[in-house]
Amino acid sequence: MIEAGPSALDELNINIPGKKGSTLGTKYDWNFTTTPQEGLKGRVLAQNRGKVLGGSSALNLMTYDRSSEHEYNSWEELGNPGWSWKNFLKMMNRSQNFTSPNTEWYGDAGASTKGPIRGTINRFIPAQQDGWVPALNALGVETNKEYLGGNLLGVSYAPGSIDPTHYNRSYSANGYLPLAGPKHTVLTNTRIAKINLKKVRQSYTATGVTLTNGTVIKASREVILSAGSFQSPGLLEVSGIGKKFILDEAGIAQLIDLPSVGENLQDHIRIQTSYQLKDNLLSFDILRYNATYAAEQLQLWLDGKYSLYDYTGSAYTFQTWKQAGEDNSKFIELAKIAVGNSTHPAGKKMLEWLSDQTIPQVEVIGSDGYTGVKGYPAAGTPLYGKGFWTNIAAVMHPLSRGSVHINASDPLGKPIIDPNYLSNEHDVQAAIVAAKKCRQIAQTPPMSDVWVSEYEPGLDKVNTDAEWRDFVLNTTLSIYHPVGTCSMLPRKDGGVVDSKLKVYGTTNLRVVDASIIPVLISAHLQTAVYGIAEMAAEIIISDAK
Repeated sequence: MIEAGPSALDELNINIPGKKGSTLGTKYDWNFTTTPQEGLKGRVLAQNRGKVLGGSSALNLMTYDRSSEHEYNSWEELGNPGWSWKNFLKMMNRSQNFTSPNTEWYGDAGASTKGPIRGTINRFIPAQQDGWVPALNALGVETNKEYLGGNLLGVSYAPGSIDPTHYNRSYSANGYLPLAGPKHTVLTNTRIAKINLKKVRQSYTATGVTLTNGTVIKASREVILSAGSFQSPGLLEVSGIGKKFILDEAGIAQLIDLPSVGENLQDHIRIQTSYQLKDNLLSFDILRYNATYAAEQLQLWLDGKYSLYDYTGSAYTFQTWKQAGEDNSKFIELAKIAVGNSTHPAGKKMLEWLSDQTIPQVEVIGSDGYTGVKGYPAAGTPLYGKGFWTNIAAVMHPLSRGSVHINASDPLGKPIIDPNYLSNEHDVQAAIVAAKKCRQIAQTPPMSDVWVSEYEPGLDKVNTDAEWRDFVLNTTLSIYHPVGTCSMLPRKDGGVVDSKLKVYGTTNLRVVDASIIPVLISAHLQTAVYGIAEMAAEIIISDAK
């Protein structure tokens, strides 16, 4: 296994749940950015990706959930035999060790306890979160305690990828690597320059890789590419697989004409509103401004005791537009316009999903502490030292599709990432509704009883349609779920890999990461990516027999 970043198994900023997000923008992050986004008033957004053993599973915010049964079934329907919900659930369960079945907030649907990745409903529930479920119930949203079983809709307390033994992050590096046999070798701080390909009859065989220092590592059977949605396409391109125009500009000889490499980029967008809490409520924000308290809580965590640093968000709701109180037909009409004459399966499938009332269209996360674009109040200002609560919304099926490609002037440097965010009115209106939903939840008792003022955007600042639109264009961000850039689809439909994850035109080169997901699913991605890895392992072992 070749990893570009370091091993950081003892890094507290990775292991401590309450330090989630602290590694973004550090040496453990590739620190990618988008091109200026026209739909976001020219803003450039961060595109954080893990540059560390464990990849983005070491950096993510640990949400552990699954999308709806029908969404996974769509993968098979798009031309990928064997990738149904029934089969894929088995693969996801192989990775899962769910530590919270048959508890206050969960039953047992879709729960497995045999895998290496722990999923745990957090033991630290802030007092201001107590009103979350009652408020959503008051809005007509039912409590869901079986959300890992193929139905995500409702309001819930969801798990994070936490090992309850010491309340540390459970991720691929500390979950899977200890299971590897003695023949498994890991190279860290090592980058590859290209995959070496040899023409064999009408196809190409991967014979190994060349590192950036010129070293050649030979492959006796296969090369498996797991560099993620932003870098797997680029490694194919520098190896001569991709669109001729892209390769010609970079001076790379095209070996396999595969124009969909790097295309079909899809991502969830997020937008948030935040609220100043009443002074009697302890907020996660205290760790920002009270160094003494933070040190005390850190020591409690180090000692294996109950600590504020245990905290990760657990308050979630997933809703259809109809459940959210919206006119679903409006979104169908906007989606038809956005999809237009495109024949790509992703847009067509998302349009179909709008009529499926089992598939979520919007998510809202209740998160203790401030998150947003405005920024936590600066030291010396009146609100510094106050606590906040944030409602973070994500649009589950935006219709904007973008691309990621190598930079012709520096093919091994940072890729050119253009997600094309908010490039159609469907996505703009979806983001506006999502932001309004955040406020509606906050204004619904008993959630309305815990705060004194709306900090962002401000009840006195955003109310009209024009104001909401402006707020969305100025503050929409990514929630870091890029997929689709090496899509698992028939080649004629824009596929890069087949249903056995082999790159078209090759005999033994596979892609195994989120880039193969052909159409963006609801929920967060890590359980799906672990499932993809387990599916790949089964396919590879079967093919090797």
